[in-house]
Amino acid sequence: MKNFIKYITSSRSDIVLFAIFLLLLNLVAYRTFLRFDLTAPRSYSLSKASVQTMRTLEEPLGIKVFFTSNLPAPYNSVDQYVRDLMTEYKGKANRNFSCEFFDMSKPENESIARSYKLNQIQIREVKNNEVGFKQVWMGMVFTYADTVETLDGIVSAEGLEYKITTKINTMIATTSTLAGLNGKVKLTLYRSEAMKDLGIQGFKEMDSAVKKAHALVNAKNQNKIDLEILDPSYEESLPLVQKYGLQAISWDKGEKHGVLGLVLAYEDSFRMLPVRLERTFFGQNIIGGLDSLEDTITESLKSLVSKTVEIGYITGHGEWNINDAENGSGKFNDLVKDRYSFKLLNLITDEITPNLTSVVINGPKRAFTDAELYKIDQYLMKGGNLILFLDPVDEVLPEGEMAYYQQPSYNPIDTKLATILDKYGIKMGKNYVLDETCYVQANQVYGKMPIYFIPELQKQNLNQKHVISKNLGYVYLMQASSIDIEDAKTMEGEKVSVLAKSSPNSWLMSSNFHTNPTMLRVPSDKSTLKSENLAVIVEGKFKSAFDAKPEADQNDGSLSVSDHLKESIQSGKIFAVGSSKVTRPQLIASDDQPMAMFVRNAVDYMNGEEDLCAMRTKGLALNTLNVKSMALANAAKYFNIYGLVVIVAIIGLIMWQRRNSRRKVIRMTYNPNDSREMSNAKTESEKETR
Repeated sequence: MKNFIKYITSSRSDIVLFAIFLLLLNLVAYRTFLRFDLTAPRSYSLSKASVQTMRTLEEPLGIKVFFTSNLPAPYNSVDQYVRDLMTEYKGKANRNFSCEFFDMSKPENESIARSYKLNQIQIREVKNNEVGFKQVWMGMVFTYADTVETLDGIVSAEGLEYKITTKINTMIATTSTLAGLNGKVKLTLYRSEAMKDLGIQGFKEMDSAVKKAHALVNAKNQNKIDLEILDPSYEESLPLVQKYGLQAISWDKGEKHGVLGLVLAYEDSFRMLPVRLERTFFGQNIIGGLDSLEDTITESLKSLVSKTVEIGYITGHGEWNINDAENGSGKFNDLVKDRYSFKLLNLITDEITPNLTSVVINGPKRAFTDAELYKIDQYLMKGGNLILFLDPVDEVLPEGEMAYYQQPSYNPIDTKLATILDKYGIKMGKNYVLDETCYVQANQVYGKMPIYFIPELQKQNLNQKHVISKNLGYVYLMQASSIDIEDAKTMEGEKVSVLAKSSPNSWLMSSNFHTNPTMLRVPSDKSTLKSENLAVIVEGKFKSAFDAKPEADQNDGSLSVSDHLKESIQSGKIFAVGSSKVTRPQLIASDDQPMAMFVRNAVDYMNGEEDLCAMRTKGLALNTLNVKSMALANAAKYFNIYGLVVIVAIIGLIMWQRRNSRRKVIRMTYNPNDSREMSNAKTESEKETR
């Protein structure tokens, strides 16, 4: 024992003790480990919203991950990201969270995935210098209480945390709402029995398809949905067509009539499901919408019963129709409808109620009255938030047979909103901002054509410190005006942030408006070029634009009441963009486009959901080369490919030569009679003799 203690305390045991220490350290690290997220957008850390969701789970939440093992690049990084993300969720969750990974090489696990309606996807694989395709599983299933949701085809890690957390939140909200419903949701199929003899494909199978889909959805949603199939008479169908927008169908030269439609309703709200009569390319009549009926009912149920934040949407001045996806701002509605719903406001008759966190003014073309402006002003004074999409001019497209050959006309817009905005220090320009850094269109005649009125706002032109624009690599704006906020900067209590601005090579079109790219030229006088503000947000307490309530609204009776607010009693926010095109299909056709994320972030921020902004854009930041010359870009490219290799090789040769020289100097200093040196000297002498 004494010898052992002596050995342990001596220096001879250092290596053995160090090996034991490493072994113990690894055993501890296997159970407990630390991770550090050093990425700028915190891409590998959970956002506050995700942490809050995990910590407040009231029912068991189960996540099943179905990923094929040994995925080729770049899909293997997605697999690892999902595993890391699930580890983070588990670390922040309470006891109601569980996660399970399935080995997809086992046939029974494939059967489980298919039972949840997950599908294999095809990915490209490079193997043995050959490009091939591989069928893989890349999906997730979420179960909460009695509800089941899926996330399939996860081929990218971008925005994955946002998708997972919002899906879980929707499940929680839907489950809680269903449990507290006063009554049941009603699913009603309206179809005229007389149409069964018209030879419409799918009509006879429609009832059974609806019953089957209803049974599946109802079982997953606490049996809260009642189904009814009705055959209304012609007289009964007329008000139904007006109320729900059912399809009115006639045949036999208009002598016979029928209706068709599937409606999901609860109390005064309803959703019209896309089960309708359609005509194929070959002229055959079919019933469309039956193939995905279960998913359609599920999504409509979520939209119908989930609690959403209500936003005011002002109408009556030519604003874009929020329900028209083709010719209005329906895409904007679709973009935010998972968390927000719009309440239409006509300020002539309606008040802006305090429950509305934000109010949207989107593309008005006619003037507001003083009474309407006063309602907006006082709403802001009470701590409300304004979201403004304002156009400098009204672009009127030509109509008729010769419309294709005619240019749009551009009429000045005077909404009178400047009456109040100027008082807040925000001045909307009556111009279009044109920018050399812009969208470039490939044209068969002109080649690459710059569209100067669609500025491309790159990372350096977006505010990387504000959560709305942070992490976005670029966005496009279209036909936007400049915004002057110099006065707002000088006003006490107001905080100003420029979210997006054009490049320094920008100029203004203030008259003779047109959008013909072949007629637009960069000004020869470069001194006129400068950066312009395109999207801003002003926060804080504002001074009222009115000294008193407009006379038209004063009480003319003997009782006089004064409730005018001269300044804000709570902090409010104004978000302003000089174009309503950002709510149109041209820029937000899908929710994964940068402009769509910018707009959605703005809506979230204005409604107090800042955490969602950072989560949505996590991992989207782009680090691009800021070069305009193609020659410079190619030089940088080839330098990275070949130049670095050459530099490393040269440095290696230099270091090798220096090491040889150093060795020779050391030998000559301490051992000049070294046989190796003598041999080398002899060899050199023989060479000189020859």
